[in-house]
Amino acid sequence: MEKVKWGIIGCGNVTEVKSGPAFNKVENSELVAVMRRDAGLAADYARRHHVPKWYDNADALINDPEVNAIYVATPPDTHELYAIKAMQAGKPVYVEKPMGRNTAECQRMIDVSEKTGVPLFVAYYRRAMPYFQKVKELVDSGLIGDIRFVHISLQWQPHEEETGKLVKTRWRVDPEISGGGHFHDLASHQFDFLEYVFGPVKYASGITANQAGLYTADDITVANWEFESGVLGTGSWCFTVSREQRQDEARIMGSKGQIIFSFFEKFDITVITEKGTEVFKIPYPEHVQQPLITQIVGELIGKGQAVSTGKTGIRSNLIIDMITGKA
Repeated sequence: MEKVKWGIIGCGNVTEVKSGPAFNKVENSELVAVMRRDAGLAADYARRHHVPKWYDNADALINDPEVNAIYVATPPDTHELYAIKAMQAGKPVYVEKPMGRNTAECQRMIDVSEKTGVPLFVAYYRRAMPYFQKVKELVDSGLIGDIRFVHISLQWQPHEEETGKLVKTRWRVDPEISGGGHFHDLASHQFDFLEYVFGPVKYASGITANQAGLYTADDITVANWEFESGVLGTGSWCFTVSREQRQDEARIMGSKGQIIFSFFEKFDITVITEKGTEVFKIPYPEHVQQPLITQIVGELIGKGQAVSTGKTGIRSNLIIDMITGKA
């Protein structure tokens, strides 16, 4: 493949800034078509982002001869369907995270990729972002010594559409669409990155509950896990606290110090050792998925290898299934 010509299935909010524009900014890459079930919204996206073609039918985009790679950016309930259709059509797939609603869906996608020989990538883009690369570099450097444990604390207030003030159900808290709630959506990023840094998780368990009753999905989770390396992990996630209690913090504790960072909201990385405290400030790129998309394009044209594939992407689903008792 000399040039990757992308088609997007599901040109919703995630594609506006995080990913969509990056396909035209990466060398040897071009966004040539988009699809959304609402024809008016598809046409509007194509117009605003200067995309030559738009569709309101996924099959039409998949079968477009000018499209040679597919980005599946729909909610998780259709990831498997569209990814498999695209791979069966011989077109590499880049699928949004979480990869599927559960481990079984992810495995079926991997099976088709292996059977067809068509590459499958997953949008766990933190693996390629400079901020998170720095966290990994600091761990690998041995600066904080042998790693003892990791702790995650993610506490957010409910979205306004979840408080009853607006009569609307967000798909992220509809398990039939998302596979779970905010824990499934956000912790998937966290566990993927932690495995990238520390290797495979061999055991995980947890307790989940719906305390506030704002929606059908669980709204609180506490968990613990163990990496094959012997590093331990604990975490708590609650999505029904006040705005004043909002927290997004991860701590990596070592024998000689600790690293404090944020998965979603801050640009600072704090390193504390016996020598003192050092702070690294690394802003996110304008399009957060661009570094990973660059790697994927490189692999597809034979000039590199991407760090997030179907085989790595399934792991977050497996860990979450273990924690929620579905594994």
